[in-house]
Amino acid sequence: MDSTPAIDVSDWEDRFASFLDERADESDAAHDRAHIERVVASARHLARAERAAMKVVLPAAWLHDCVVLPKDHPRRSEASRLAAETAIDFLTDAGYPSRTHADIRHAIEAHSYSAGIPPETLEADIVQDADRLDALGAVGLARCFQVGGQIGASLYHPDDPFCEDREPDDATYSIDHFYAKLLRLPDTMNTAAARKEAERRAGVMRDYLDALETEIHGRSGRSPEGSR
Repeated sequence: MDSTPAIDVSDWEDRFASFLDERADESDAAHDRAHIERVVASARHLARAERAAMKVVLPAAWLHDCVVLPKDHPRRSEASRLAAETAIDFLTDAGYPSRTHADIRHAIEAHSYSAGIPPETLEADIVQDADRLDALGAVGLARCFQVGGQIGASLYHPDDPFCEDREPDDATYSIDHFYAKLLRLPDTMNTAAARKEAERRAGVMRDYLDALETEIHGRSGRSPEGSR
């Protein structure tokens, strides 16, 4: 039987937030404090539904983007590993119980889409789901265009806006990111609750594409993944 004291994570959340404020990087508006708070809220909700360990989920959710690299950075796929290292260094110095560190590290490393690390714990499942939910829906639309503006992408390809006859190029066209990644996210969700919410949010994005096509071409009816 584990006789170590229980962890009241609520006592630590202000410290997690303060650490992030100290490291704030305004160069990436899509990964700002508001993004972190939305991910934390989603992770908390999913953790309660799945009866996951809050002592792992909440630190990982708060700290998952404590290192952020721009979308076009050559080491972008390493960002979650760098964030995990930085988070564990902070937690160690702050005295957060060491028995949680391995699971927190893994949850942070596995949250990233570009890293391609499969989650191996329920807590990692939840942090990954929470982060991916924030890439969908009305907020996901706004974040997609924020990133596109930062990297100098055009809104859409002038001759094939919806990737009907070409492969997506989201480094050049923001709308292509819907087809390269965003509309595929619901199928990657780990928990039933996240999958249901992801489908709802993806529907918001499909409705946007319908409206965009009407305004560009005067017709509607986009398929979920285009008609390539």
